[in-house]
Amino acid sequence: MFKLLLIEDDRTLFQEMEERLSQWSYEVHGISDFSRVMEVFTDVDPHLVIIDIQLPKFDGFHWCRLIREHSNVPIIFLSSRDHPTDMVMSMNLGADDFVQKPFHFDVLIAKIQAILRRVYNYNTDQNELKTWLGATIDYERNRVSNDDGTVDLTKNEMLILKQLIEKKSKIVSREEIIHRLWEDERFVSDNTLTVNVNRLRKKLAELGLGDAIETKVGQGYVARDES
Repeated sequence: MFKLLLIEDDRTLFQEMEERLSQWSYEVHGISDFSRVMEVFTDVDPHLVIIDIQLPKFDGFHWCRLIREHSNVPIIFLSSRDHPTDMVMSMNLGADDFVQKPFHFDVLIAKIQAILRRVYNYNTDQNELKTWLGATIDYERNRVSNDDGTVDLTKNEMLILKQLIEKKSKIVSREEIIHRLWEDERFVSDNTLTVNVNRLRKKLAELGLGDAIETKVGQGYVARDES
């Protein structure tokens, strides 16, 4: 399921969009405290962000700049202002699309689907498949499966797993994982990595692999080898 972060302060519009997007099987997250936008962004790790330009405290351009400093996640801007400069500014900041309010919801859905298709490639190549502890790791689809079933991972969960498997039986430090995932640690809270690892472990436990990742206190994590 794709996760969308909707940075919109109009609660009526947010609730309407959340309801409509959920009908398309998107997992929608919002912002309750507009001073914590980057913290929410880091915790949610969305596949796509929708940002209104006019927001409390700082405008959407401000948050787009910060997001772009450490992520290439697709971004769609919303604006009720009829200023061509808004569209130009959005594109210059690295946004993927711009939607003028009021908009037809089907148009927004079409834009979201087109961007997700372009950014996330679903065609699995055999080189993207790996076997580990009897499970098939599908890096392209962010999916792990074995005889006990299949679990879908978030992008960050899969990146953590991939990094550990690449160095299985060896300790990978927390700092190394954080740097590879986020590059810029300014918006990564102390427990963000721990939360992601715990979520990963919980999902692996559904496949009987709950002990496949070991914590080395004060050092990092180790992925269990076949032996």
